[in-house]
Amino acid sequence: MRRLALALLALALACPALAKAQGAAEAAAAARFDEVAASPTRLRVFLQAMPKGGDLHNHLSGTPYAEDYLAWAGQAGYCLDPAGPRLVAPPCAPGAAVQGLGERDPFAFARLVDALSTRGLQGGVGRDDISGHAQFFASFGKFGPVASARIPDLLAATRRLAAGDQVGYVELIDNPNALNTYILAGPATPLDATGLAEAYRRELAGAGPVVTKGMAELDRDEADARRRLGCDSASQDGASDSPACRVEIRYLAWVWRGLPPAQAFRSMVLAFLIADRDPRYVGVNIVQPEDAPISLRDYDLHMAMFRFLEAKFPKVRRSLHAGELARGMVPPADLRDHIRKAVEVGGAQRIGHGTDIAYEADAAATLARMARDKVAVEINLTSNDVILGVKGGDHPLALYRRAGVPVVLSTDDEGILRTDLTNEYVRAAREHGLRYADLKEVARASLEYAFLPGASLWKDGAIGQPVTACATSLDDTGCRALLRQSEKARLQADLENRFAAFEAQVAGWVF
Repeated sequence: MRRLALALLALALACPALAKAQGAAEAAAAARFDEVAASPTRLRVFLQAMPKGGDLHNHLSGTPYAEDYLAWAGQAGYCLDPAGPRLVAPPCAPGAAVQGLGERDPFAFARLVDALSTRGLQGGVGRDDISGHAQFFASFGKFGPVASARIPDLLAATRRLAAGDQVGYVELIDNPNALNTYILAGPATPLDATGLAEAYRRELAGAGPVVTKGMAELDRDEADARRRLGCDSASQDGASDSPACRVEIRYLAWVWRGLPPAQAFRSMVLAFLIADRDPRYVGVNIVQPEDAPISLRDYDLHMAMFRFLEAKFPKVRRSLHAGELARGMVPPADLRDHIRKAVEVGGAQRIGHGTDIAYEADAAATLARMARDKVAVEINLTSNDVILGVKGGDHPLALYRRAGVPVVLSTDDEGILRTDLTNEYVRAAREHGLRYADLKEVARASLEYAFLPGASLWKDGAIGQPVTACATSLDDTGCRALLRQSEKARLQADLENRFAAFEAQVAGWVF
């Protein structure tokens, strides 16, 4: 099907009559979208089959579902902690083994799934007792020991989920265990912006071997994940027939914003180093709750750290969580400039969440700069609803689009939030009025603003307008050379092939 779609697309670009037919297929798909948009179930069928490009804001440990973690915990002999609903290493107290819990006590199993995710809270369970913010962030610690021990399983699960959701590319926010162990063992000594140069020299002395160890760890984990998926069993065309094996995975190394300054800086140095050395790491990010006391206190310091390391590693790309805040969550002063500082000081090339933009002191100027510099915003609709209580007309999605800021949709933590990228597209359509052409542009933008290496398929970033080498046909010699040399262009061409196949069929489906 992909080869057929490629041939059709090449012909369409070369033949005006076929290009007109392809335009008619797109128009028919858009008309079918308009027909089904009022029905949540019919819209889901349409959007589940629609190609979606990439998921650029995706935390690896938050992607598998609680049921996955409980299955892995049972296989490894993990236990339920008597002190609270979390998983701990064996030996287990009598009756505390995770293995067989679902058979022994289905209701206890259900409560544990609720505790390891936001499922119950989203269904109204305990909503008066705990906020979505607290439930979400607490979930990581409850399955943390299992997550760090089962990275190949997490990678395999991520690939399966992406493939089933018509996602061809994922940027995973994740660090090898070797980096996290070294970070947490670091000094909690005082550090301010004036001491960054000296701290950097100290950290470089020991960071190299840690990064080397982390890269070797990822080698093993990826190879193990591929074996579990059967990716090394090649079909006749030399590639696995498994859709999960065809999903492209890259990584963003992450920085701990909730640690004392010296440890946070160590985590940032390691993140930049591994992104500089390992091509699988296409950039860096910063994580942990933005409203936590240390995160708020050290926000300016963290931005100064990013600026310092950007000068040392100019090729390393940066996507920063910023503006993951809402009115009432923090004092008004903390809503006024986080996104602006992430862009102007921290050098963010993409913004994760950006939910509080309307509360920034000079929001119009920040929006204009993001539009001018093509700083895309990663919109996470379910996450912002559950964690921040921001949804519908209160969400700034329309504000960003009106200002010309590039927008992509992403999942954030698919398993914890019990969502998928299709659901994010459904919400964008139903809650924000995006139509087929808008969602197609979002899908294309997800690859245009991915941190993939290589030139774009689109001329000067104008999505939908092929570069000169590909303007006549994707099969031209110059275009084939571009696709061989550029990972970005190759994935963009693949997305166009998938759209061509989807649009040729969806108008005729009965649903």
